[in-house]
Amino acid sequence: MLRDVILRPQHIDALPNGRLILQSHGAVGERNAQIFGDDGRPRRSFVMGRAIEFMMADRQNNLWSAYFDEGVYSDPISAAGLVRWDSDGDQTWSYSSPQGVEYIDTVYTFNVAENVAWAIYYPTFPLLEVHADGHFHLRKNTVEPRGMAVRGSEALMLGYGSRLRYCEMTGREATVVGEAEVTMPDGTPLKRYARPVGRGGSLYLRGDTSVRQWYVLAM
Repeated sequence: MLRDVILRPQHIDALPNGRLILQSHGAVGERNAQIFGDDGRPRRSFVMGRAIEFMMADRQNNLWSAYFDEGVYSDPISAAGLVRWDSDGDQTWSYSSPQGVEYIDTVYTFNVAENVAWAIYYPTFPLLEVHADGHFHLRKNTVEPRGMAVRGSEALMLGYGSRLRYCEMTGREATVVGEAEVTMPDGTPLKRYARPVGRGGSLYLRGDTSVRQWYVLAM
């Protein structure tokens, strides 16, 4: 049981040593992230920026927050579009697009693996690969997915609806090499679902009929 929760959670994720982090909507400068110990007691609250589209921790003690336009254009933290924190809530990196490349307006799709984050963002939808040391790589991409799984040089991208695209990544682009339709286990077409969660080579889907029933697309 968590004690002394001071916010209304929008996102939640696990941190090392049995800890949890909650994040909520917040005004500019408001402490909208709270870390709890394994005993359920609060350890720290901090400002994470507003209009957070995704908040996910990887397996190497990094915490990532990705933003949409309402925060990008109004909040100094959110303005980067993608920020990395350590597991204590200290900011360690923020994205700055290279010269000639559009900055992040809204992160559409996000995935974290061992110590790498992947993002596809509006307006030009490049595939952004970011490592924990701050090194990043951009690839040309033509898909506007809602969810994404990544394994090695391959990516699985789920568009709006049930269209699934298989992509191969080179140094410069992600190329679609195959397509398929996603169906439910009984063979019926996948129609409505909550926002997918991408973690490495797996894409987790939850239908809109039960909050406890999840499905996994694994590479």
